[in-house]
Amino acid sequence: MITYWQQEEGRLVKKEYTEITKDSNVWIDARSVTREDIRILEDEYNVQQEHILDILDPDELSRIEKDDEYTLVIARIPVFVPSDDISYFTAPIGIIVYQNKIITICWTDCEVLKDMTSNRMKGLSLSDFPAFIVKMLSRADTMFLRYLKEINRRSSTIQNELQQSVKNNELIQLLNLEKSLEFFTTSLKSNQLLLEKLTKTKLLTFDADDRDWLEDAEIDNRQAIEMTDTYSNILAGMVDAFATVISNNLNIVMKRLTTISLIMMVPTFIVSFFGMNVPLPFMNNGWLGVILVSCLCLFTTFVVARLLKDKPMARKPSNKTRTQRRKEKQLMRLMKIQEQKLEKL
Repeated sequence: MITYWQQEEGRLVKKEYTEITKDSNVWIDARSVTREDIRILEDEYNVQQEHILDILDPDELSRIEKDDEYTLVIARIPVFVPSDDISYFTAPIGIIVYQNKIITICWTDCEVLKDMTSNRMKGLSLSDFPAFIVKMLSRADTMFLRYLKEINRRSSTIQNELQQSVKNNELIQLLNLEKSLEFFTTSLKSNQLLLEKLTKTKLLTFDADDRDWLEDAEIDNRQAIEMTDTYSNILAGMVDAFATVISNNLNIVMKRLTTISLIMMVPTFIVSFFGMNVPLPFMNNGWLGVILVSCLCLFTTFVVARLLKDKPMARKPSNKTRTQRRKEKQLMRLMKIQEQKLEKL
C-alpha cells in the first residue's frame, strides 16, 4: 500500500494523490507492497525493477548507491510480529531520494515507520532529506535497543520456567530468541558499515547538525551490537546448561532402570530354574515349595538391591597430600631453628 505524506506546521499529514502540493516535498511511503504498487513505482517514479527486487529481498544487506535520477539507500530495521514463532527479526527498507520527494519501500510494516507517521519523532522534517534518513536510522537503533531489552526479559522468564520443569516448548522459545539475536547481529553490523559510508560519502550532503546526529546513531548502533553479542553469549550458555541438565536427568533415569532390571534378573533366574521339567527340590511338598521359593526370591532381591545401592566412598589421603604435609613440617622446623638463632644473637 502506498501512502503520501507532506509536512504542515511541523507535522506529517497524510494526503491523497490528488491533494499533494507540488511546491512542497513529499514522502511516498510504500509498505507491504503489492504488484500494483511495484507497477506504480516503476512507471510513475522511474524506480528500477532491479532496485525494487533488492529492497524486497529479506536477506539484502545495507548499502548506498547512486543512480541517474536518484540516490538509493538500503538499511536494516527491526520488526516485531507477536504471532510468528520468531517474533523478532529484521527487514530491509529502501530509501530513494529525489530532488523534491523521498520514497521508502518495505515489504512489511514496522514500528519505526509507525512512529514516523504518527509524529512521535521530534525534529523530523521533509525539507532536509539527509537529516530525514539519519533520524530514521537513529530511530531504528533505538528500536533495536528496546527489542534487545525485551528479548532479555523474555529469556529470563523462560529460564525461571525451565528451572521448575524442563519442557520442549520453553527450549524451542529459547532457540527462537537465539535466532532473533543472530538476525540482529547481522543487521546491526551491516548498518554499521552503512553509517561509516554515510560519513565519508559525497552522494548525500550533510550539514553540521546532521553529522552530529549521524555520530549519535553510530554510537547507538555500536551499543546495540555489544548488547546483542552479550545476550547471544548468555543465551547460548543458558541453552548449553539446560542441555546438560537434560542429559544428566536422562543418565539418572537410565541408571535407575538398569538397577531395577539387574534386581529383577535374580528372582527371574530362580523362578525359571524351578520351572524346568526335571526333578527339583521341594517339587512334592505342595505349598511349602512355593513359600520357600518366594522367600528365596525376596531374600535374593533384597541382597542384590543392597549390593547395588550407592555407598559413599571414603576418600583416602593422596600421596600428594602426604608429601605436602612433610614439606610443611620441614619448613616449620627450619623456621624454629632460624628463630632460635636470632634469639641467641
